[in-house]
Amino acid sequence: MVSLPNASSLKVAAVVGFYMSAALVMVFVNKAVLNTSPDLPLLFLFIQLLIAVALLHISALASTKIQLPKIDPTVAKKLIPVVSINIIGLVFNTLCLRDVEASFFQIARGLQLPLTILVSSVNTRSTPSRKVMGAAVIVTCGFFLGVAPSKSVPVMAAPSLISLCYGFLSSLFIAFHAVLIKSSLPHCNNSTIELAWWTNAGSAVMLFPFVILKGEPWRLEELIQSSEWTGNVFMWGCLVTGLFGFLLCVAGLLSIKVTSPITHMFSSAARSVLQTLLGVWIFNDLLTVYAIFFL
Repeated sequence: MVSLPNASSLKVAAVVGFYMSAALVMVFVNKAVLNTSPDLPLLFLFIQLLIAVALLHISALASTKIQLPKIDPTVAKKLIPVVSINIIGLVFNTLCLRDVEASFFQIARGLQLPLTILVSSVNTRSTPSRKVMGAAVIVTCGFFLGVAPSKSVPVMAAPSLISLCYGFLSSLFIAFHAVLIKSSLPHCNNSTIELAWWTNAGSAVMLFPFVILKGEPWRLEELIQSSEWTGNVFMWGCLVTGLFGFLLCVAGLLSIKVTSPITHMFSSAARSVLQTLLGVWIFNDLLTVYAIFFL
C-alpha cells in the first residue's frame, strides 16, 4: 500500500509552490514595466507597496478571519530592523532587475543562498551541515562563472559592474531579511498577515521621501505628456505587481514560517531555473554556457 504524504508535507509543498508561482509572475511583469519606464523604479516600487497595503485592508473587510494590527509605536520600533532591511533589499532588487536581462537576474544576485546560510549560522551560532556547505560552495562557484565575461554575449547585453553590485547587495539584504522574519513574528502575534501589513506599510513610509527627492513623480508627469511613452504598460504593471507583490509578501513569510530561511532560499534557487528559461522565451534573452552551468 502506498503511503500518502502527511498534512505537514502537503502544507509545505503548497506554500513553496505558491511562493514560486507568485515570484515568477512578479519578476517578469516587473521587468516588462522597467523596460518601458526605467526612470521610475522607486515610484513603481512605492505604488506596489501601497496597493499591497490596500489589498490587506480590503481582505480584512471581506473576512473577519484576517486581522490587521493596530498602530502601536512600541511594536513599530521593534520592527524597524526588519522593515528597513526589507525596503533596502527591495530597492536594490528592483535596480538590479532594471539593469540586467530577466534570464540573468537570478545569476546577478546568485549569492543569496550562501549569504543566507552565513547570516543564519552567525545568528543562530550554529555550524551548517556538510551538505548545506557543499550546496553553498556550488552556488557560489556558479555565481562567479555566471557573471564571468563571455565572447558570445554582446557588449550591450553584458551586465555592468554596478548592476552586479545591485545584485550582491540585494542578495545580502534579502538574506538578512529572511533571518529577521523568524525573530519578528512574535512581535506580530506570530501572524504573517500582521507582519505583511507592517512590512508593506512601513516600507512605503520609508521609501516615500526618496521617491520625492529623486523627482520621479515629476518625471512621470513628463512621460504622461510624451506621446512616445507606453503608459498602459506602467499602469497595468503597477496593478498586477501590486496584487502579486501582496501575494508574494504573504507567500514568502509563510514559506519561512513553515520551513526555515535556508530552505526558503533553496526553493528560490529552484525557481531560478524556470525564471531563466522563461526569460529566454519571453524576452529573447541570451543564455550562455556559463549561465547554463550556474543552473
